[in-house]
Amino acid sequence: MKVGILTSSRADFGLYLPLLKAFQADPFFRLRIIAFGSHLSSEYGNGINHISGAGFDVAYQIHGMPDGDSPASISKAMGKTMIDFNEVWGNETFDLVFALGDRFEMFAAVASGVPFNVKFAHIHGGETTKGAIDDAFRHSITLMSCLHFACTEIYRQRVAQITGSEKHTYNSGALGIDNLRTIQFLSAQEFKKLFGIDLSIPTILTTVHPETISFENNSHHIDELTAALDQLKDFQVVITMPNADTAGLVIRRKLTVYAKGNYRIKLVENFGSLGYLSCMKHCRLMLGNTSSGFFEASYFPKWVINLGNRQQGRILTPNIINCPFESNEIIGAVKRILLSEDPDPVDVYGDGTASEKIIKILKNEYR
Repeated sequence: MKVGILTSSRADFGLYLPLLKAFQADPFFRLRIIAFGSHLSSEYGNGINHISGAGFDVAYQIHGMPDGDSPASISKAMGKTMIDFNEVWGNETFDLVFALGDRFEMFAAVASGVPFNVKFAHIHGGETTKGAIDDAFRHSITLMSCLHFACTEIYRQRVAQITGSEKHTYNSGALGIDNLRTIQFLSAQEFKKLFGIDLSIPTILTTVHPETISFENNSHHIDELTAALDQLKDFQVVITMPNADTAGLVIRRKLTVYAKGNYRIKLVENFGSLGYLSCMKHCRLMLGNTSSGFFEASYFPKWVINLGNRQQGRILTPNIINCPFESNEIIGAVKRILLSEDPDPVDVYGDGTASEKIIKILKNEYR
């Protein structure tokens, strides 16, 4: 079975990883990786190096990064991605192509394949993020796909509502939990040697992406965040930089200026999956608006302060505290965590066997 994998960012590649390893180890499958988006950008950490470093070949490289962060730049990048994917869909046929998530470039790649009658499988459908335009892209990818692997039963039911059918719609659990169940985390000493960051110091892991529904507020959001970080002097703050989204550059610029000369602030473009998850394991808490605060953080579990509205609509587990982008509220949330016990275990996103379930379903469908 020839399987294509669409990967456009560090985030989706890290989630795909256990499934890619399963495909690679099983002679039933022939794996073809199609890398595009921020993977091919030096500004966003050259994620393609993490693909090859993990032992995988890349069949296609499609360049289509926005030339800025304005709505016009994002729209042009979507158009270019759709055009350039003709090279893939016109030159090669696949039994199935996997798309994960909800990003604009993932939508463009899938939409480009529809006239070619490409069969897509969608991972992480049925979810909701009301503070980002991603809902429209995610639900559209769902409608353009013929096979669906949701990470909870609630999300599987929503996929069925969107498509109007229960057929070929499965609750596989989250691939991110598979990854965490099998990964050999870096120790704090190994992490320091590799990245030069000492995680024996109490650390807040922070990632803030733009709220693309109300992108005009992103500058103010970062001002409130950094005002709070100024007061949290007992913590080292590790900040992973945001995705390429509408009005994302203002976040990057402000964080870069804020970190300059500030020994407590560590900016990182791309840890890679092992580095990021190891940092999550060793940090005291997470702060920001990334989906990893909902999925991967639930595994440990870690306390998470979820900022703003970007992730509004996701399942809220007991380890997550919702908080507005207001410095006093952020400081108050951190103080609450410091006075609390460790969060209780979370069991929402499956048992860490999502890749096994997907493989079994594919063999039943395509033998």
